[in-house]
Amino acid sequence: MTTDATRADVTEQALASLRGTADPRLRELLTGLVRHLHDFARETRLTQEEWEHAIAFLTATGRTCTDTRQEFILLSDVLGLSMLVETLNGDRAAGATESTVLGPFHLTESPVRALGDDIDLVGGGERCVVSGRVRSADGTPLPGAAVDVWQADDKGYYDVQQPGVQPAGNGRGLFTTDAEGRFWFRTCVPAAYPIPTDGPVGGLLRATGRHPYRPAHIHFIAAAEGHRPVTTHIFVAGGDYLDSDAVFAVKQSLVEDFTETDDPALAREFGVDNPFRRARFDLVLERTA
Repeated sequence: MTTDATRADVTEQALASLRGTADPRLRELLTGLVRHLHDFARETRLTQEEWEHAIAFLTATGRTCTDTRQEFILLSDVLGLSMLVETLNGDRAAGATESTVLGPFHLTESPVRALGDDIDLVGGGERCVVSGRVRSADGTPLPGAAVDVWQADDKGYYDVQQPGVQPAGNGRGLFTTDAEGRFWFRTCVPAAYPIPTDGPVGGLLRATGRHPYRPAHIHFIAAAEGHRPVTTHIFVAGGDYLDSDAVFAVKQSLVEDFTETDDPALAREFGVDNPFRRARFDLVLERTA
């Protein structure tokens, strides 16, 4: 016998259809999703035209994704969902580096670099040396830790946004810490930049009157055996948009000074012109056991 679906009954029928889901967590997630989606439709009195428009928007978002661009991550970012999920799962031991969003431009395989290498293959902007140490929350240095780095250039573009202008791998590097857990590399001071606005997410920002800008930053992923990896940024202190990041990802503990350094001997040691800017940032990892 068929059952007529009313406004209330259709939700109960949809929820009932999930009760046979073998995986308890999958059943919990899908049940919550269906319940909240149905409540949203009822609360806003969603029209057929609006629902079709939403489907078209999500379809366009999927079609915009490529090997080097993840429009769905971008959508999650601008809705604050990426940062919410990160915050829900971001509790760490006291003193451990805070995490923040991955962003849409991470590549699964960054070019392997030696300590001290220059990741600015174009040579633009203010010269900068970034250095630090990867250590455990108890202060123990972590030799052999992996430090994955990526950033925009001095004009606010990632290499994958400018094929043929920037060489592949520009602004990227995978480093391994030395015997004392130290890492350092040369680069340029990154610029604030707009997230991509030529796709569906850009249209959403325009429709809601929001700006697309992110404050200047450098991305890091640090990982070491026996420790929980961290995905994070350092933000350039004093820059624009620190209080209005388009993806809500700024944390005060991640804002760092890029200090102007006027020391010819140190410039020679690092292999940069003097004066230059210097940022120090330790990556502190939480033990897993």
